[in-house]
Amino acid sequence: MTYTIKQVADKIGVSVPTLRYYDKEGLFPFIERKKNGTRIFKESDLRSLEIISCMKASGMPIKDIKRYMDMCLEGDSTLEERLDIFLKRKEVIKEQMEELNKTMSVIEHKIKYYEKAIKAGTEDIHKI
Repeated sequence: MTYTIKQVADKIGVSVPTLRYYDKEGLFPFIERKKNGTRIFKESDLRSLEIISCMKASGMPIKDIKRYMDMCLEGDSTLEERLDIFLKRKEVIKEQMEELNKTMSVIEHKIKYYEKAIKAGTEDIHKI
């Protein structure tokens, strides 16, 4: 089965202009085209796009994602390098999660603070 760029955008949750930008940046060396230039996406392309979206969501720069995609095309000689990319991404995400957990703790504290103050009818309840 093949998909249009619009179908792919809807399926993976990104905009058509984003997909076109990714293509322009060389992230889709695997995408086939019709004679008129229309992109033809296959199921296997969708899996690659999901990885690209994941990498982008993790904060990875486009140039690094491109390097990863190039390594995929290079084959088995880059397996260790590709593993290293994901090990480093994992550490970045762990750090982001720790920061988000700290932020959530502050937010939860402030929610309790305001709930208690509202129940008492004043913030002075916290000054006791």
